[in-house]
Amino acid sequence: MKTTTKFVGLDVSKEKIAVAVADEGRKDSRFVGMIPHTVEAIRNLVRQLGDEDVQLEFCYEAGPTGYGLYRLLHAMDLSCTVIAPSLIPIRQGDRVKTDKRDALRLAQLFRAGELTSVFVPSEENESLRDLVRAREDAIEDRLRARHQLSKFLLRHDRRPQTKLRAWGKMYERWLDGLSWTDRREQVVFQEYRHHLQEIDGRVSRLEAAIHLEATESERAPVIQALQTLRGVAEVVATSLVAEIGEFKRFRNPKQLMAYAGLVPREYSSGSSRWQGGITKTGNSHLRRVLGEAAWCYRYKPAVKRAIKKRQEGQSPKVQDIAWRAQDRLHRKYTRMVSRGKHHNVAVTSVSRELLGFIWAIACEVENAMETSQAM
Repeated sequence: MKTTTKFVGLDVSKEKIAVAVADEGRKDSRFVGMIPHTVEAIRNLVRQLGDEDVQLEFCYEAGPTGYGLYRLLHAMDLSCTVIAPSLIPIRQGDRVKTDKRDALRLAQLFRAGELTSVFVPSEENESLRDLVRAREDAIEDRLRARHQLSKFLLRHDRRPQTKLRAWGKMYERWLDGLSWTDRREQVVFQEYRHHLQEIDGRVSRLEAAIHLEATESERAPVIQALQTLRGVAEVVATSLVAEIGEFKRFRNPKQLMAYAGLVPREYSSGSSRWQGGITKTGNSHLRRVLGEAAWCYRYKPAVKRAIKKRQEGQSPKVQDIAWRAQDRLHRKYTRMVSRGKHHNVAVTSVSRELLGFIWAIACEVENAMETSQAM
């Protein structure tokens, strides 16, 4: 019996899902209707569209609703693809956008093979990503709270008599000794400090949870191996693993660099060729973490106490990759700066090549993990 395929485009929102179907061949896609975004409605849709001789291929755009629909359809043994919204072809001059038109367009392009899928992380990896990003949010909240308190002190001309490192232990002691004659100002000062102390506690709790994942989770060997690199401590290594997931899904480091948006833009036509700044597409969280780590390669290569401790127990090959990364990336940074390149440009170039060394170490550990599991 011949099996036919139906390509189903879903435009997913919080409450509703617009459904369109494109049958095999060249016919236009047809709109099925709007259904509630519930498990029961999706099961009814599958029964309505499916048959013994029909194969269903679902797709929808990645968005704020997450991967719950993808996992539900896979639990029903159905094929589902999550599409990258930024890579969907757009018709020039099309100025009308509705859920119905989006679903019809998705089904049509999916049938034609013109859509690009995104990597769907496992539930464990997604929860690790949520944990790392929650810490990022807490760090941003702490920076905002510190600015609010410092600006309040500046308005009232309260400053230490001697120069102190901002938000260090001595600075905190100086804040403890401040008092205000106006009771309203005293209340404001106490609330600002209490809010800041709450955020500090939140950051500490999140970092403790990250430490537990970095030492005891199934991805702990990869996280520990990445820490052999300079500038890649526990939080950065965990962030890299959380944002990338499986490193082996990239055939080469160039694909990973493009995924992070660290490759240069290019416009070439005929004999002309133009290259600009980095594309900045893909994962912005990953790009920010790499930029922070890349600044450490300003300094001369050395394996000092902190890095040496992180390298204990790692294989000689991983340690060799980490040392070659230090040597190469430091020389690249100094060479670019000596030629007149801005420091930020040099660091961006270093972060791109650092990602290649990260890929090499992670793939080495993932291969070793697969070998040990197979034995």
